[in-house]
Amino acid sequence: MVETILSALSPVVVTLLLGFVATWHHDFETKDASVLNRMVLLYAVPIALFVGTVSTPKADLVQDVPFAITLGVAIVGVYALAFLLFRFPFRCSLSESVLAALTASAPAAPFMGTAILGDLFGKASAVSIAIAALVINLVAVPVTILGLGLGRASLASTPHPSGRSAFAEKLLETAKQPIVWAPLLAFVVVLCDVSIPQLLRHALSLLGQASGGVALFASGVMLAGYKINIDRQVVLLVLLKNLLQPALVLGGLLSLGYGGTIVPKAVLTTAIPAMPIVIVLAVQYHVSEARASSALFLSLVGSIFTMGVFIALTRQVT
Repeated sequence: MVETILSALSPVVVTLLLGFVATWHHDFETKDASVLNRMVLLYAVPIALFVGTVSTPKADLVQDVPFAITLGVAIVGVYALAFLLFRFPFRCSLSESVLAALTASAPAAPFMGTAILGDLFGKASAVSIAIAALVINLVAVPVTILGLGLGRASLASTPHPSGRSAFAEKLLETAKQPIVWAPLLAFVVVLCDVSIPQLLRHALSLLGQASGGVALFASGVMLAGYKINIDRQVVLLVLLKNLLQPALVLGGLLSLGYGGTIVPKAVLTTAIPAMPIVIVLAVQYHVSEARASSALFLSLVGSIFTMGVFIALTRQVT
């Protein structure tokens, strides 16, 4: 089991550490990460999500309805819980609250899924990653970007004519983000049985394959530029992401009588650590950079142990 966990997580850890080392060696500076981030957000990740989704047969997307519902409930439920906790008891701003909610609820399946789930489930992991990416990038990421935009607009000196027009403007800006419309377009293409030529998918795949590695490397560069500060808010975010979310999925599926492969796939998908994009968005919108970096670091390190626990538990189920 230890070998399985290390094999699944070692590419993620090594790539992050390379970002650290590159910064310490002065090959990169923290400010250079913004260039990598733009490439990741505007091109690499949207292309990876598009190619991965259009390459998934319609039957595979449709037949895993319980899996999709489970992920949807787990991600949206924990997102709402984390948002309410940070918005009210902790009295954080709207921008800080939505970023904390994304950190606590969205597993890094689009970035790390191939490295982690691929070693555990083989080719069957492709559908799990595609569905997780759809749920995250059609719900959690757009809501977060919208909240970040609204939060920044509320701090701007130039007032909007009305709250409704400001909301509509930010909603339109969110819809224009490639990371939002690319997976949505791919999902519509698959449902409409539109065939994308293999030559085009192959042409796009090279940059798409770089998304996870570049995002993790950039995250390592940014982590090296921030002091890791483990406070109660960071610990809470990691507990929600690494423990509560997969535990709720495991308990929920077992209580509903599910078994077989759906339980380990759903549980281990949600047990994947937080998304590197939280640092990308934190830097882009200048919101909670230190907290996002610390939470990602602790979530990744902690996942070595928490994923081991959930791998053991789900093996007993199957």
